[in-house]
Amino acid sequence: MGPAELLGVTTMSLTAPRRAALSEFVLRTPAVGPAVALVFAVVLFSLTTDTFLDVDNLSLVVQQSLVVGTLALGQTLVILTGGIDLANAAACVLATLLMAKLAVGGTASPVTLLAGVAVAVAVGLTTGGVVTAFRLPPFIVTLGVLTILTAASRIYAGGQSYPVTDGLLGWLGTRQYLFGQIEVTFGMGVALALYLVLWYSLTRTAWGRHVYAVGNDPEAARLSGIHVRRTLLSVYVVAGLVYGVAAWQALGRVPNADPNAFQTGNLDSITAVVLGGTSLFGGRGSVLGTLVGALIVAVLRSGLTQAGIDNLYQDVATGVLVIVAVAVDRLSRRRQR
Repeated sequence: MGPAELLGVTTMSLTAPRRAALSEFVLRTPAVGPAVALVFAVVLFSLTTDTFLDVDNLSLVVQQSLVVGTLALGQTLVILTGGIDLANAAACVLATLLMAKLAVGGTASPVTLLAGVAVAVAVGLTTGGVVTAFRLPPFIVTLGVLTILTAASRIYAGGQSYPVTDGLLGWLGTRQYLFGQIEVTFGMGVALALYLVLWYSLTRTAWGRHVYAVGNDPEAARLSGIHVRRTLLSVYVVAGLVYGVAAWQALGRVPNADPNAFQTGNLDSITAVVLGGTSLFGGRGSVLGTLVGALIVAVLRSGLTQAGIDNLYQDVATGVLVIVAVAVDRLSRRRQR
């Protein structure tokens, strides 16, 4: 059922023109449908479980969505240009290993953190360079980068994980309490700041307009004076920077760098982006929608777990949601033509 249909019951009393206008608004605003779905899921699980609305559980849901939500933020930028990044989680894992291993070797904390972020940025620069220079499909390029990074991480780690005791590397996991009872972490604040910065960049700057234009029609963007290759390269570099921050968040969430971590992180991030209303065909979507999508995934898994639903069925439910989201996207694009 699409977003317009979900609101159908509440719009029955409206006149036909107003219902049509509301339906058009819903279809043209990618974040509306996901927001409705998120509210529906929260209400459903609050009625069917006893502890879902507990403050501690809601805080845990947000914390569990942080790393994937940040990976999804970088993924959104790439998908907005009509591409896809299958190597984002692998870049994050390699960055965590580099930071942890340098810290174990006695390297100063700021240096280890900068080195990890720099590696993720270098991966983004390399990926974007190959995509733009040789005009190769991002799917193929990032699939190859995924394979390379996975092997490189395991070789670099030597088959072992590295516990992190460094204060700076684990700083984002530091817990504080709002009003004496709501548990929050510094990682939440950093993630929120990242979303706000990129939301502003995409909606209030020329760079953001160029990103959407390239995603809508690269040739039309080129003819209008936009440097398509430069824009694409900048998107992959910024996405790499975001993946580096995700690595920092991962060490704050679980102070242990493991080469086998986040094996489905790329797919989870794509799921969050799609559920957030961003079109896989590029040029349509928002980072705020992605934030809602990441929360939908976390709420769904938490609620189904508390309801006693097996993890395999949770994956089935998530997959169905993704298919529905893509179908809604196709429907909205047809109506806009």
